[in-house]
Amino acid sequence: MTDRAFKQAHSQAQDLLDFIDASPSPWHAVDTAVQRLSKQGYSALDESQAWQLKAGLGYYVVRGGASIIAFHLGQKKPNESGFRLVGAHTDSPGLRLKPKAAYATDDLIRIGVEVYGGPILATFTDRDLSVAGRISLRSKNGFDLRLVKLDQPMLRLPNLAIHMNREVNDKGLLLNKQTELPLIFGQCEAGVDAEQAFLSQLAQSANANAADMLSFELNVFDTQKGSFWGAKQAFIANSQLDNLASCHAALSALLATEKPMATTVCALFDHEEVGSESATGASGSFLSDVLQRISSSQQLDDDARLQAMARSFLVSADMAHAYHPNHPSAYEPCHHVLVNHGPVIKTNANHRYASNAESSARFMQLCEAAGVPYQQYAHRSDLGCGSTIGPIVAANLGVPSVDVGSPMWAMHSLRESAGVLDHAYMIAVLSALYRS
Repeated sequence: MTDRAFKQAHSQAQDLLDFIDASPSPWHAVDTAVQRLSKQGYSALDESQAWQLKAGLGYYVVRGGASIIAFHLGQKKPNESGFRLVGAHTDSPGLRLKPKAAYATDDLIRIGVEVYGGPILATFTDRDLSVAGRISLRSKNGFDLRLVKLDQPMLRLPNLAIHMNREVNDKGLLLNKQTELPLIFGQCEAGVDAEQAFLSQLAQSANANAADMLSFELNVFDTQKGSFWGAKQAFIANSQLDNLASCHAALSALLATEKPMATTVCALFDHEEVGSESATGASGSFLSDVLQRISSSQQLDDDARLQAMARSFLVSADMAHAYHPNHPSAYEPCHHVLVNHGPVIKTNANHRYASNAESSARFMQLCEAAGVPYQQYAHRSDLGCGSTIGPIVAANLGVPSVDVGSPMWAMHSLRESAGVLDHAYMIAVLSALYRS
């Protein structure tokens, strides 16, 4: 890669880090996406209203605050060219606050949390943590939803000293999810209720009155910003690379594609980490509803809509497991995926991924057209394989689909790592998809 190309890749990676730092919760991720879409002329749609779509323009619709679908109407009708679809997810594994989170013990205010998805819990210890998400506030018309983010470190999960856990380096750090995960928020003050102290802090951050607060959805996040690291700064580190890196790549490719022939769609879903079974998840009706309304706006009958699906192609973009040289036994021989060596096509015989020979070949040719290297991955047969939104969306829509992702280390850690070049490669190949 030339120096100029590397500088461009570095710039794209910096934009990714900025995107993640502005998006400490799935609701913030959608809000960040909306800001970028609006800046480039995409118009907001409301599911409860009639849609008046114009050829050649871009639109977006949000469902549930944490899922968004953006699309650009192509020069050809969907029954002639199909849809070019990229799917990813806005949520990341971690800790979510319980509805009545704050309580007092031993002169300390602690915050009760639930485990969301499958995070590496040990990575939450001894970090500068805080909370972000959304709150509901009473209003004249019922209630309003407002984003909230406590920028300063407000929470901590201190480790137990090795003097009291002598086997931690031999057996690893094990944390009881009920008794050993509550986070320290502050010290008790005489006459101050623990819950009210916490709610007041939330309300202050949201410029609201604590008495008006009805409910909240909050997750814990690491306040440390994303960074470059390594020789020539070839790697990046941040929270939520899985899967905000794929969201950013898809969104960047969509916004870079002008006057596409086929209608281009970027679908970013919530709840992938917990199975996608929700109104805003990939297993729900959100994407099929949007595609139906796009088709209806172009006067496509049922037969034409089926033609559109048959001519469509879905890239399910999630992250992939990079080979870790310290742990060679964890990987399948002949499938050592390397960082900064290109997008990964993920295959599983039990269809945990949507890829097959046809869809893999199609993605390989997109990579070749974009001048991007590609890799292939299969999980060890004696280890449980994760899944993605790929098989779910493919089953719901009946659309040819492939599962791909950028290689990364420490997936589901609070601090994940990936390659600068890989992110540029992913943007390039998704742009090739949208132009096809």
